[in-house]
Amino acid sequence: MSTVMKAVDVEVPLSTAYNQWTQFESFPEFMEGVEQVRQLDDTHTHWVLQVGGMTREFDATITEQHPDERVAWTSDSGPQHAGVITFHRLGANRTRVTAQMDIDPEGVLEKVADKSGLLEKRIDGDMHRFKTFIERRGSETGSWRGDVDTPPTARS
Repeated sequence: MSTVMKAVDVEVPLSTAYNQWTQFESFPEFMEGVEQVRQLDDTHTHWVLQVGGMTREFDATITEQHPDERVAWTSDSGPQHAGVITFHRLGANRTRVTAQMDIDPEGVLEKVADKSGLLEKRIDGDMHRFKTFIERRGSETGSWRGDVDTPPTARS
């Protein structure tokens, strides 16, 4: 299991950064290799990725979501991973967005990407692309202000 932590400061209010992050279906606009994210309900998403020319799909459960504070998830299928995105007000129009992900690479390609640092670079790139995306827009594409507090279940 590898842990990756990356942060980026964005020049938007905290609520704008948080609201945009809750728009999971917009992730392909700034996340490399993410082809599609479908929000199935308040706590479940389905992801389609392109990794090394191969299509990977997995489902994830949002285990914790508190407006303007954090969004946490764990995978239900596919490569085992979990993570949390936290939001910290640095000023009226400045927010630190921090990603912490625990990833257990599945398959040779993912293990090589992890060991060579490519996975960490991809996450860093995604965070910086989020910064560009939200700063250019200046406002969120939508929001979901609900609260989620679901204890994670053991993977089968």
